Amino acid sequence: MPWTDLLSADRIVMLVDPGTPARVLDAAARLLSDGSPASTRALADALRRRERLGSTGIGHGVAIPHARSAAFHAPRGAFLRLGRPIDFGARDGEPVDLVFAMSATDAMPEQHLQHLAGVAERFADAEFRDRLRMARSLERLRRVLLAPAPTASAA
Repeated sequence: MPWTDLLSADRIVMLVDPGTPARVLDAAARLLSDGSPASTRALADALRRRERLGSTGIGHGVAIPHARSAAFHAPRGAFLRLGRPIDFGARDGEPVDLVFAMSATDAMPEQHLQHLAGVAERFADAEFRDRLRMARSLERLRRVLLAPAPTASAA
């Protein structure tokens, strides 16, 4: 399953005033849970527990907070572009402004790892990150994120 299958347009937002990493995780949990109060709280708690284990800031201004949850039967993702970068404790020391949050089912840990690897690989592309940062409207941001990833040309 391509990483874009984790996303839907309504789970892609521009967070003008991100505040703290905890507020970003709360916003991500709301998006991942489609606003369900019980699921939001459980996902926020799970995202925070994971973040306490070590920063999910992968560098270049990107964080991939993630957690497993029994709240849903399929993995899902949410994307938040922050209005200003915040310190997420990334190893490279750069503040984060691009956040791809994920929730995976407890039953499929291998699939969760595959999704994490796919998301990290996509965000390793500097041109892709630049396009996300340059998108001036939510509509444009959603088009960039939901477009299929380019495939390598056959040699």
